[in-house]
Amino acid sequence: MVMQSAGTGIESQVASIVDGMRDMEGPLLPILHEVQEEFGYVPQEALPVIAKALNLSRAEVYGVVSFYHDYRKEPAGRHVLKVCQAESCQSMGSDEVAARFKQALGIGFHQTTPDGRVTLEPVYCLGMCACSPAAMLDGEVIGRIDAARVDEIIAEVRR
Repeated sequence: MVMQSAGTGIESQVASIVDGMRDMEGPLLPILHEVQEEFGYVPQEALPVIAKALNLSRAEVYGVVSFYHDYRKEPAGRHVLKVCQAESCQSMGSDEVAARFKQALGIGFHQTTPDGRVTLEPVYCLGMCACSPAAMLDGEVIGRIDAARVDEIIAEVRR
């Protein structure tokens, strides 16, 4: 059974994604991943479409989106910078590294620079404990970050 289009634009694209995945076992997370892959975030308009198709409440779908840190509720910047905040990185100075990124970019965690270039996010372990403090820029892990490396990363994302 194919779900009827829920409307135009985002809703119809989400309906198409849901139609192709709704018969999977445990389809919610794969659907949300696919929606985020398509749009770069999980739009609010997607939630009722997904909820209706999976016989869930909007609150249940929203709860999953808000629980998992990798789902975005707004579009990310051109660059996504994740700074590890796990214990190993904290013990090696990640708080200072994060503060330096925040100051240089003029934003806090979960924010995007006004020009849309950079989104700054905390992450709780990149598996680089031996190279703490660590960060990830656009999917590339960077270890042993110091003040000089912060400046290099800032210069790179401003290009």
